[in-house]
Amino acid sequence: MTEPTARIGIIGGSGLYQMEGFESAEELTIDTPFGSPSDVVTIGRLTGMPVAFLPRHGRGHRIMPTEIPVRANIYAMKQLGVEWLISVSAVGSLREEVRPLDMVVPDQLIDRTRLRENTFFGNGIAAHIPFGDPFCPDLSALLANAARTEEVTIHQGGTCVVMEGPAFSTKAESHLYRSWGASVIGMTALPEAKLAREAEICYALLASATDYDVWHESADPVSVEMVLANLLKNMTSSQRVLRSLAPRLDYQRQCVCAHALEKAVITSRDYIQPEVKQRLQAILGKYI
Repeated sequence: MTEPTARIGIIGGSGLYQMEGFESAEELTIDTPFGSPSDVVTIGRLTGMPVAFLPRHGRGHRIMPTEIPVRANIYAMKQLGVEWLISVSAVGSLREEVRPLDMVVPDQLIDRTRLRENTFFGNGIAAHIPFGDPFCPDLSALLANAARTEEVTIHQGGTCVVMEGPAFSTKAESHLYRSWGASVIGMTALPEAKLAREAEICYALLASATDYDVWHESADPVSVEMVLANLLKNMTSSQRVLRSLAPRLDYQRQCVCAHALEKAVITSRDYIQPEVKQRLQAILGKYI
């Protein structure tokens, strides 16, 4: 198992393939029981704090949303000692007031994915985590405050719909999600959020609005060109927010995320096979 290295992790989405401002950066190739992560993990110091950075889609954007090895990504962060994990992701806006180039720190999720492995458990062990509040409220509040400090237009709270992709929504789907009261739509916050909770890692999403999806009558419909153009404009802002956030995380966690598995494992300890215990050592070691 990899020795603990960083308490803060950042998973960069579309457009964020490397972290600017890293000092003493070192690349680590990590193996996990769930395969290899999306890319090497870069360890460095960001405003004095040790941080682990991983590009979700791999450098060069080689990995489609459904293909992301999410279990390996989250397990690798756990092996490195990450307790705070910030996801940076491109999203489409479902609300008029969330304009392209605005940022959102949502507090709820709707899962519309279908083809993804979304748990570390199974194969002889059952566990049911609490997930009523899918994002860590403490980390989300600190993230939103850091954005305000950097004078970034931020919307705190709201629901993120996570779709399977890779195609964008139909107009009917976009209007349906709006009728549900959702704020933004993306392709990657799940199963990341679920797996982070299973790993007892605090998780928050810095969502960068790039477009109005396809519901807006006067705006141009979403396209790859539009997403990429607005992503480039927002990446500088995202990295400023992350640099402001890092020193705010230098304290011991008090939230429920840190103990999410304490009562979640249903399987009798006598029935958990040694190979299962070994595979989940980084996550369950303190309990089994």
